Amino acid sequence: MSEHRSDFPQFYITTAQPCPYLPGRQERKLFTHLSHGRSASLIDHLLKGGFRRSQNIAYTPHCDGCNACVPVRIVVDEFEPRRAFKRVLRTNNDLTIRRSGPVPTSEQYSIFRAYIDQRHGDGGMADMSVLDYAVMIEESVVDTFVSEYRIPREREKATLAAVSLCDRLSDGLSLVYSFFEPDLTARSLGTYMILEHVDYARTLGLPYVYLGYWINGATKMDYKIRFQPLEFLTRNGWERREAPV
Repeated sequence: MSEHRSDFPQFYITTAQPCPYLPGRQERKLFTHLSHGRSASLIDHLLKGGFRRSQNIAYTPHCDGCNACVPVRIVVDEFEPRRAFKRVLRTNNDLTIRRSGPVPTSEQYSIFRAYIDQRHGDGGMADMSVLDYAVMIEESVVDTFVSEYRIPREREKATLAAVSLCDRLSDGLSLVYSFFEPDLTARSLGTYMILEHVDYARTLGLPYVYLGYWINGATKMDYKIRFQPLEFLTRNGWERREAPV
């Protein structure tokens, strides 16, 4: 008689939906529920193996006839910021950084709402309420933290400029979701938060920063391949590539 593994995940496949990144294509996802009853090492392996976390669900693309979504990660020890990245770091060297557990605030939600409304008003997060936002931040069975980036002000409270939600894995930091005050475009805060997490991973002795999926053909995802050296998850495992082939 075979032994039943109660902690082994059950996987499900979503129905086909229009792809939000590639017009004319359909997307499906393979997903499983995460819970405190699952082995921590199993969850860690899922997230290091190409799955992404959204609240307590781990998912990966499972699209018919399409493999455009490719997990990517930055090689921390070999990363050296080029001139454009150094400029972004200088522009934002006045920011103060505070890290905390996954605790949502109304101040964060205000920035999140402005960011979504201006940049992703037709996306899947457009209808997220303050309660939905709180669930996104709070529901996690892994080591999750929030980074807040503030602009110091004289004689008043520092202004919140950007927020990043991140998971700490056994070999790196996995960026879950980041957003920023949309009126501060000159600061390139999205780029800055990636660079800052690379520096933070280096101080923690972690070799990788996971950026989620680069999507071949989706120009809005091309920013990820600027962070070289980069590894792509292939059928043969993680491989170093200058550009996908």
